[in-house]
Amino acid sequence: MPAADIVRSADPNSQEALDALRHSCAHVMAQAVQELFPGTKITIGPAIEHGFYYDFDSEHRFTEEDLPKIQKRMLQIAEGNHDFKGEEVTYDQSKKYWEGRGEKYKLELLEQFKDQKLTHYTHDTFTDLCRGGHTPSTKAIRHFKLLTVAGAYWRGDEKNAMLQRIYGTAWPTKDQLMQHLKMLEEAKKRDHRKLGPALDLFSIQDLAGPGLIFWHPKGGRMRLIMEDWLRAEALKRGYQMVYSPHIANKDLWNVSGHTGFYRQNMFGEIEVEKADYMLKPMNCPCHILIYKSGLRSYKQLPMRLAELGTVYRYERSGVLHGLMRVRGFTQDDAHIFCTPDQIESEIEGCLDFALKVFEVFGFTQYKMEVSTWDPEKPGEYVGEAEDWERSTKALTSVLERRGTPYKLCKGEAAFYGPKIDVKLIDAIGRPWQLSTVQFDFNLPKRFDMEYVGSDGARHRPLMVHRALYGSIERFFGILVEHYAGNFPLWLAPVQVKVLTLTEEQDAAAAELKAKLEAAGLRVELDLRRERIGHKIREATLEKVPYMAIVGPKDVETGTVSARLRDGRQFNGLAPADFIKKLVDEAATKQTTPVWE
Repeated sequence: MPAADIVRSADPNSQEALDALRHSCAHVMAQAVQELFPGTKITIGPAIEHGFYYDFDSEHRFTEEDLPKIQKRMLQIAEGNHDFKGEEVTYDQSKKYWEGRGEKYKLELLEQFKDQKLTHYTHDTFTDLCRGGHTPSTKAIRHFKLLTVAGAYWRGDEKNAMLQRIYGTAWPTKDQLMQHLKMLEEAKKRDHRKLGPALDLFSIQDLAGPGLIFWHPKGGRMRLIMEDWLRAEALKRGYQMVYSPHIANKDLWNVSGHTGFYRQNMFGEIEVEKADYMLKPMNCPCHILIYKSGLRSYKQLPMRLAELGTVYRYERSGVLHGLMRVRGFTQDDAHIFCTPDQIESEIEGCLDFALKVFEVFGFTQYKMEVSTWDPEKPGEYVGEAEDWERSTKALTSVLERRGTPYKLCKGEAAFYGPKIDVKLIDAIGRPWQLSTVQFDFNLPKRFDMEYVGSDGARHRPLMVHRALYGSIERFFGILVEHYAGNFPLWLAPVQVKVLTLTEEQDAAAAELKAKLEAAGLRVELDLRRERIGHKIREATLEKVPYMAIVGPKDVETGTVSARLRDGRQFNGLAPADFIKKLVDEAATKQTTPVWE
């Protein structure tokens, strides 16, 4: 019986067409790899955002030096203009086919999907077990590039075999491919894993273990600025700051449902006086206990509890990634307990707060997604269908009333309720998952939460989770890459570096430093007996926003020369005017300096 999942989209840039192109490219890569490296076993090769990958089990250890050879063979296959042909097969037919080729991973996948429709897709001499989504022929595969080689556990489980993953990207046109490759090159320059240590902001220490961040003084100063701003803004918006322990009895996580639905992401038990304790993966149960410490009245609602709370999650080593994916991190977490008639206004307030964060930190583009459950997999979630429908409607109603476009993402919700994810777009066009607003109808039931209503009866509050930075670590990493380390003045760990030419200017430079510090600016003084060009170069590499140069003429006239890190220099400035300009720029949180 034929299968018909061949994509013939009029719009080559539609998501369906892009996925088909990239998935087809993965098939062609698998054929090329098996031809060039006999004995290689194939596993899976999906399309992903901006590209594709395929995982292989091979005795050959792939390196990036292998990629041009594989790519050359892929082009030869593609130029053959081979049709992609799908065929629906029975379980027995598929099993016989893969057994005959010794493809053990395909046989394992076959067992998983044996009760579903099974399809084989073939082009040229290559056949794969997949659901489809292909271009009509290999002719469409022209503008692609293989990028990197990485390790990946079979099915993402570290107990399984380590495979070799080859990543690539594919686009409808050459211009789109070149634009994407240019973006990747720019991303390499901005990589926070390189810039962070180079700018002495943070480190990850082998002796302490992976996924744990050490904040250095400069990074710590920036973090303090970020936290102080957020706390002040939260207090203005009616939040109350709380603090909770890093560890709690396992019984708490049993009640919350985390040990049932989230156990694989939690660290193991710690025995204390014959009782089991666990590091907290989330702050929400702790905030619920604070709420339940007394009987609440409807007059106290909404109650907005906020905490910069450090949590711990067991992320597998293969997915750890600098500041973006860690094992210990601090969330700017808040939980709002409210009545049903307050829920939509509270969700809207969270969105307003999120957009304020974007504005202040210099992000102008974003997109919204609403993640909901997959009703075909009810065992992965708590609550009934009507709970999910009602809570999802509360989120979408707010977005629709605001006229905000959004994408509905089935199966992407947390186990306890749907959520709005706000993805910002950085300086080079990359989306980043950041702020989250989540509706929770589960935990209030599990903890038997109550408030006394205006009718004197007991009622159950509704609960909203919200995080704006997402985590301090992740947001910090995004900032590093967005600005390429060239932070705006208000955020920079060192705002001004005072430089001298000779020791005759030391006294005047020290006096200027004191005036700058008195105005609330963060200043360093460089009195080393080095050439001024060397001092300027070092300050520029450190990405200090301003250099205040004090030379012989400045001492004589009582002026200062201001040099910006972009190389512009303004001489003969009155120190008071220079200081005022910097203070105004920092106070207004400008993202770029304005000099005439």
